[in-house]
Amino acid sequence: MIPKESKESKRSWSTQAGESESQKERRKEDETKGQDSELPKDTWQLCNVTAGPDYIPCLDNEKALKKLRTTGHFEHRERHCPEEPPTCLVPLPDGYKIWYHNVPHTKLAEFKGHQNWVKVTGEFLTFPGGGTQFIHGALHYIDFLQRAVPKIGWGKHTRVILDVGCGVASFGGYMFERDVLTMSFAPKDEHEAQVQFALERGIPAISASGGLLLLELNRLLRPGGYFVWSATPVYQKLKDDVEIWQAMSALTVSMCWDLVTIKRDKLNKIGAAIYRKPSTNDCYDQRKKNFPPMCPNDDDPNAAWSVPLQACMHRVPSEPSIRGSRWPDDWPRRLQKPPYWLNSTQMGIYGKPAPQDFTADYHHWKNVVTVTYIKGLGINWDGVRNVMDMRAVYGGFAAALKDMKVWVVNVVNVDSPDTLPIIFERGLFGIYHDWCESYSTYPRTYDLLHADHLLSKLKTRCKLVPVLAEVDRMLRPGGTFIVRDESSTVGEVEGILKSMHWEVHLTNNNDKQGILSAQKGDWRPETFALSSS
Repeated sequence: MIPKESKESKRSWSTQAGESESQKERRKEDETKGQDSELPKDTWQLCNVTAGPDYIPCLDNEKALKKLRTTGHFEHRERHCPEEPPTCLVPLPDGYKIWYHNVPHTKLAEFKGHQNWVKVTGEFLTFPGGGTQFIHGALHYIDFLQRAVPKIGWGKHTRVILDVGCGVASFGGYMFERDVLTMSFAPKDEHEAQVQFALERGIPAISASGGLLLLELNRLLRPGGYFVWSATPVYQKLKDDVEIWQAMSALTVSMCWDLVTIKRDKLNKIGAAIYRKPSTNDCYDQRKKNFPPMCPNDDDPNAAWSVPLQACMHRVPSEPSIRGSRWPDDWPRRLQKPPYWLNSTQMGIYGKPAPQDFTADYHHWKNVVTVTYIKGLGINWDGVRNVMDMRAVYGGFAAALKDMKVWVVNVVNVDSPDTLPIIFERGLFGIYHDWCESYSTYPRTYDLLHADHLLSKLKTRCKLVPVLAEVDRMLRPGGTFIVRDESSTVGEVEGILKSMHWEVHLTNNNDKQGILSAQKGDWRPETFALSSS
């Protein structure tokens, strides 16, 4: 039986859209209503854009970029979604079946080859495990950090990492061996497709706009969490490096970050400064100067969807029952145990008290994945590495895949109950998104997409054709799309996918609910659309 959201839970849970709306008047509601099962009038066409096979609609919106007066603050790397979501299909690179041609950019290898990031070996690109800060191997660097601060506890105390400015994400790739998930983060930049390299390797990564300020990293860190700064100002004595180190030192002291240690790695000839965010408010209360300022009490640290960065810091939760007041259980115990701050008086998403709802959801998805998805859908799971749950609730689908060699990005929809904190508390990771817009990733990123009761909800706000065009953009040829939804919606999806020449299979279909699994082929239209952005 497929669980449904209870009416009571919809009233008791906040949504990210609601949380963010209270922070700023930012968005006019999309008044486009109604269902759309019709195909594009002129049938499918190829996207006619400069980005070609690398097209990311909200980052390659040529119409919006032409209107920018300046790029001095990197506005050209911010999201500028088209007014109407594209209904075109992204072309494949020439020679796509050969891996090297999947990411046809060699400039990065030429520019970064001396740093052991990526090298051209025949017709393949190889990743020796090096990088700017660990040219002699990522594993040595990872163990160096563990020795520097044993309390980091890779794979037990520390489970989820954000790698800011990730390069080709060798750090994140090698962290898998320590049972740690790393979200690698970089813009679509001049080095050509660093994040695309990472995703093609099967490493979690996302294209994001610009750089994160240190104060935003402070907001993202758990109280007591660590920030590792491995950069030339830590270990070089050139004038510019010394000035940057002095400025960094002054700022981190004023932010109450504790400099735990500075260690030198003799093999890689680099250094790392390791900071720790405070776990109490004592330091904040004792500062002589309120700089950076503390955020107003009514400023919501949970509001994260399309809200400008704030130059302030939020206080650490002090109530024992509040999220963030203590560290989660060690991995993997935290995966299946309800977070300590889930209250039994709160109604869960599916109608039971929240902790019981969490546990029921966990067992539900273990059964569905084992019985239906692994044994019943005929999917070659050996060929699956990059997975997206397009409508995650508690992260139960991802949790059920724990023992498989896959990683899952959990997407919490901005108009759905805000359960992303639960997902992170479990040692999984995810992101907020509105599927009426494009997702910030390269084409052909994922091996498997999973949509559980997503599309029938989206039909009240936007059309299905652009959403499924986006599904086609994100999924690799040969990749699988699983849809669990109302039978009428499953039927609409079946028709649209078949029009794109996908292979579609229906299982467990009845009058109310249905399951569809579909495999994307390598068919592409022969004509180009007049305009795509």
